[in-house]
Amino acid sequence: MALGSPKKLILNGFVEMCSGHQSPGLWRHPDDESWKFNDIDHWVELAKLLEKAKFHGIFIADVLGGYDVYGASLDHAKTSGAQWPVNEPLAVISAMAAATESIGFGVTVSTTYEQPYHLARRLSTVDHLSKGRLGWNIVTSYLDSAARNLGRTEQPKHDDRYAQAEEYIKVMYKLFESSWRDDAVKLDREKGIYTSPELVREINHQGKFFTVPGPHICQPSPQRTPLLLQAGTSKAGKEFAAQHAEAIFVSSHEPAVCSKNIAEIRDRAKTFGRDPSNIKVLALVTPILGRTEDEARDKLKDFRQYASHQGALALFGGWTGIDLDKYGDDEELRHVESNAVRSTVEAYARFSPGTSKWTKDTIAEHVSIGGNGPILVGTPLQVADGLETWIKEADVDGFNFVSLPLTVDRANYQAYALFPQSFKDIIELLLPELQRRGLFWDDYAVPKGTYRENFYLKQGQKGPLDDHIASSYRWKAGMEHKIPE
Repeated sequence: MALGSPKKLILNGFVEMCSGHQSPGLWRHPDDESWKFNDIDHWVELAKLLEKAKFHGIFIADVLGGYDVYGASLDHAKTSGAQWPVNEPLAVISAMAAATESIGFGVTVSTTYEQPYHLARRLSTVDHLSKGRLGWNIVTSYLDSAARNLGRTEQPKHDDRYAQAEEYIKVMYKLFESSWRDDAVKLDREKGIYTSPELVREINHQGKFFTVPGPHICQPSPQRTPLLLQAGTSKAGKEFAAQHAEAIFVSSHEPAVCSKNIAEIRDRAKTFGRDPSNIKVLALVTPILGRTEDEARDKLKDFRQYASHQGALALFGGWTGIDLDKYGDDEELRHVESNAVRSTVEAYARFSPGTSKWTKDTIAEHVSIGGNGPILVGTPLQVADGLETWIKEADVDGFNFVSLPLTVDRANYQAYALFPQSFKDIIELLLPELQRRGLFWDDYAVPKGTYRENFYLKQGQKGPLDDHIASSYRWKAGMEHKIPE
């Protein structure tokens, strides 16, 4: 099914600092090592592995609370390891960056529970230490358990969170781009001038949610503003993405679900003066590969026996706010009184027409491997065909690959001992097929470059593109500059 697509795909490894991530219970698999997430060597070896394969980046998801909607209890998440426990992701990036040269690192941080001045410092620090290879996945959070642990009784309303995020990101632009002129740091040993004081200024932001006088406490980092990533296809989320996102993450079982949202975001981007093609869309995908179709399907069957349905229902409850524990084991969820349950389950059923009855166990089966994204099972040719379908039908630019355990030849187990995950299958089986089709590069566009340079295939493009709103905040060398409101 070669479509002759001219796109060079953007590929990320999609992980979280927990065991199992999108597939709760798979930590029990004898070949899984995701439970080593507390070990820094685990992350360093992952970064080295994916950089050798020329992945664009490693995207680290995060949550600030536990999945306690299902059964009104956190116990299901605790037992199954459904994104519990989970560590803070920014802490490990410097170690991965020190062991690599070109791969980027996207980190999830919420705008709802942290002051922008503090976050700007943390992000600038890691952008310095990684030589400009940091991306920020901007989220507004979705778990009430996080809100309760961070001084609130419940999450702020959805649109209120996005209103706060809109002000938040503008404060960040002011700190990153407007507070220091490009040439503020002199390091003039003869005159004893480290920084010219007139080239560093307060931002004096006063808004509804934040008051930040500034100036930014860090000097400009290589990218100034990290590569901006975002996920969210609500009306408010699409408006935010159209203005601010350089990459958008989408998750759905079928490309038809995403295509309308992607088209709307790109069309809306034009009203902000942006080239729609500069917004890159990455779809969540779980590839399960084999040298034959039967081998791949045997792997999926093997994984299924370890997956936790209780953990899957805990994740589903957190994602949707729906507690399926209220329904009987054999109850047809498309016939219950709740409109929210019926519409959510119908969305799953629409893309799995062969399933005659939808119970909570059916939902758990669909969520337990790969979460809310598709599972592509087959040979490298079949999986590559599936990816090309997403490119053609949804207009995506790349993929966030979820990793699963890798069934290995025990006689050669030592070769896989430190990180035996299905990223190995992707590297050894799928990437050569994508390269054969002209869909994936042979090397980084800018070796040792910044995340943004390799993302846009453009040497020297360390900061946001000229059509991005952040560029209007930039205080360039030799220029007077007024801070935008």
